[in-house]
Amino acid sequence: MSHRCLAVFVLLFATPLLFAQDATQHVEENVSVGYVMVPFTVLSGHGAPITDLSSNEVSLLVDGVPVQSDMFEKSMDAPVSFTILVDGSGSMGLAGKMSSARAAVEALIYRRKKGDDFSLYVFDDKEAHEVVPFTEDAGKILTAMYGIKPFGKTAFFDALSSMPEKSRLGQNPTRAIILLSDGIDNASQLTKQQLTSMLRGLGIPIYSLGLREASEGTVAVTAEASSDIALLADVANESGGRLFLGNQPDQLLHAVEQIQKDLRAQYLIGFTPTGKGAVKYRRISLKTAGRVQAVRVRAGYRGTEPPVLTKANERKRS
Repeated sequence: MSHRCLAVFVLLFATPLLFAQDATQHVEENVSVGYVMVPFTVLSGHGAPITDLSSNEVSLLVDGVPVQSDMFEKSMDAPVSFTILVDGSGSMGLAGKMSSARAAVEALIYRRKKGDDFSLYVFDDKEAHEVVPFTEDAGKILTAMYGIKPFGKTAFFDALSSMPEKSRLGQNPTRAIILLSDGIDNASQLTKQQLTSMLRGLGIPIYSLGLREASEGTVAVTAEASSDIALLADVANESGGRLFLGNQPDQLLHAVEQIQKDLRAQYLIGFTPTGKGAVKYRRISLKTAGRVQAVRVRAGYRGTEPPVLTKANERKRS
């Protein structure tokens, strides 16, 4: 595969879906990108990934206008590079949250496939620290997880902003950044608005796993905590990933299973921007065939105008 598909995991809990039929990095792509790769997953009416989609069943649109794509590939059961980002703040030492984080990582590694590699970062009140560089030795990740001692405040906005660049060190085209956190930021230099702007247009699905009771939903103990969870939901939605909430074993297992299903049943569609027009944020959407009930896809890209699909090109495609 010549183009690189990036995937980010931020473990926290919810499900951003765009219904079919209508259907960054440090992290900001503020220059014209050379190629726009769009990984996506399509779901049936039962919520199961569809694995036999053909190119004729999907159309790519940018700002509502059909675009001439120059590639369509299936990426089924491909190895993944996982960048795991763990909250090491003091609040993670309460209510078994760090134990839940370890259980989630163990479940992820237990389901690994040949060629998967993993890196581990822990963040505190200042930045994300590399604990284990990318490796196929899963034992190193598990050992390091048991060495994390929760302490201090949380700066996950700052930590998350640096992860897409770190994820490039993985060996696989399909990548993922995983944040395990209780979703409360109290020490970042970045504001919510700055983080959202930096992550906008990111071509990496972000999977967020919030280590708190699912019954809390986005109604957290404080308005600030609730706002932080809502931000992670927005980030997941924009990137084509998911937000999950929960800290019980069955909830963690379900989250990891859903993440694995998504990443092992992806399609890739893409195009080369024309170089014309302003470099700005442009929204991406997909129109799909009737059997597709939902689509999970990144929300947009930052770059110049896409190649518009002409009637002549549409006839050739069909």
